Amino acid sequence: MTVEAPETNTGDGSLYATAKKIYPQSVKGRYRNFKWAFMAVSLGIYYFLPFVRWDRGPGAPDQAVLIDFPARRFYFFFIEIWPQEVYYLTGLLILAALILFLMNALAGRVWCGYMCFQTVWTDLFMLVERWVEGDRRERMQADRQSMTSKRVGKMLFKHFLWLMIAWWTGGAWVLYFADAPTLVTELAFGQAPMVAYVWIGILTATTYIMAGHMREQVCVYMCPWPRIQAALTDEWALNVTYRTDRGEPRGSLKKMKARAAEGLDAGDCVDCGQCVAVCPTGIDIRDGAQLECIQCGLCIDACDNIMDKIGKPRGLIDYDTDVNIQRHLEGKESIYRFVRPRTIIYVGMITLVCGLMVFSLINRRLVDMNVLHDRNPLFVSLSDGSIRNGYTIRLINKASTARDFELSLVDVPQGFTMKAVGIESRDETSMIVPIDQDITKELRIQVFAPPKTQLDKSQPVSFSVRDAETGEAQIVQDYFKAP
Repeated sequence: MTVEAPETNTGDGSLYATAKKIYPQSVKGRYRNFKWAFMAVSLGIYYFLPFVRWDRGPGAPDQAVLIDFPARRFYFFFIEIWPQEVYYLTGLLILAALILFLMNALAGRVWCGYMCFQTVWTDLFMLVERWVEGDRRERMQADRQSMTSKRVGKMLFKHFLWLMIAWWTGGAWVLYFADAPTLVTELAFGQAPMVAYVWIGILTATTYIMAGHMREQVCVYMCPWPRIQAALTDEWALNVTYRTDRGEPRGSLKKMKARAAEGLDAGDCVDCGQCVAVCPTGIDIRDGAQLECIQCGLCIDACDNIMDKIGKPRGLIDYDTDVNIQRHLEGKESIYRFVRPRTIIYVGMITLVCGLMVFSLINRRLVDMNVLHDRNPLFVSLSDGSIRNGYTIRLINKASTARDFELSLVDVPQGFTMKAVGIESRDETSMIVPIDQDITKELRIQVFAPPKTQLDKSQPVSFSVRDAETGEAQIVQDYFKAP
C-alpha cells in the first residue's frame, strides 16, 4: 500500500508547516458507537481499577492491581510477580507487540483509530469541547468573530473541564503504585509523598497538552507507529478506502442527476464534504491512503448517513483492501484473505507465547534459592588441615504463609559439613530455616572439607531446599574450591 506522507515543505525551502486548526464535526453511526463504547469501558477500567479489592490473605495487600515498589512486587489479581520473575513482563511486551502486528495485518491502523490512549483521550476532550462550545459550525463561527465575555467564559469553562480530566488521569495513574483509598485520603489532606504530587502534575500537563491542544499532531509527527505500520502492512489488510469506481465522477446531487438523465457517467459521491468534516485529522479520504489517516471509520459513518438520505447503497467509503480497490476498477467482485502466511505466523507466535506464560504460571515455584560463592577468598585452609568455603544463600518464600525450609548439603564427598551463621544445625549437613510469608532470607553458609580429603581444585557441591509442609524442593549446584 502506498501511503502519502504529510506535506511539510511550504515552498520556501522551510520544512516547518504551521498547524491548521481542525474542527471535527460530530457524527452518528456504527463505528462512532463502537468508539464511544470502547472509550467508556477503557476509561472506566483505568480510573476505577485501583479501587478493586482482591483478598490475598492476612498481611498481603488487597488491591487487585498494584505495583509495589517498596516491596518489589507486582500484583495482578491472583498473580504476584517478584523481581526475579521479570521475564513475565518481557513476555507481556512480546505478546503486546505480536497482537499489534496481527491487528495491523488484518485491519491496518485499527489500534490507532480505536484503542490508542491518544485517540481515547482526544475523543473525550473533543466531546467536552462540543458540549461547551458547540459543534463544528458554531466553533468555526465563534473563531471568526470578536471575542466576547460569553465566549471567554465558555473557553475558560472548557479548559477547566479539560484540566479536571487531565488531573484525574494523572491521579488515577499514581493510585496503581500505592493503596488507592489510603493515597486518595493522603492526597486530599496534603499528606501524600511528594513524588505522587510530582507525577500527578507531569501527567496532568501531558494529558492536557496532548489531548487538548496537540491532538492529531501527535499521531502525524510524534508517533513512530505509522512509519513502522506502513512497512508491516500488505495489500490484503483492511483499510478505510474510498471506492473510486462508485464515486467518480463526483459532483453535487443535482449535477449528478442531470448527468444521469443525459446518459452520462454519474458517481455516487455528491461531494458533500461530510467525510472531511468529521475527520479528526482533517484529511480527505478520497485522495487515497494517507499517513494522517488513523482508520477510525468516522468518515464511513458520515458517508453512510448521506447515502441513506439520497437513496444510494452504503459502502462508498468502507474498510477494504488494496486488492479489492483494483478489482473494483476492473469490475470484479471483492475477495478477502484473512488467513495468509503472516497472520498464521502471528497467531502461532501469540499462541506459543501465551502457552509458555500459562505453563510457567501453572508450574511456578513458591520455593526458590540463589547461591553465591565467596569470591575473596575462594577458600580458607584451617590449622587442622580442613578446607572452608563460604557462600551467601538467599532463600525465597513466595507463599502467603510462614514456612519452615529444610536446607541441606547434598552430593558431596563423605565428611563434608555445613554451618550457618545464626542458625542451629539439625545435623552436620542440614538445618531448619523458618521464613515468614512472602519474603526472602539471606544466610551466610560455611562448608568444610575434612583434613586429608583428596579434592579437585573445583569440586561440585549441591544445596537442597525443601518446604517442610508441601515437600516442594529445589536443588542448586555450585563448586567447592580447594588449593
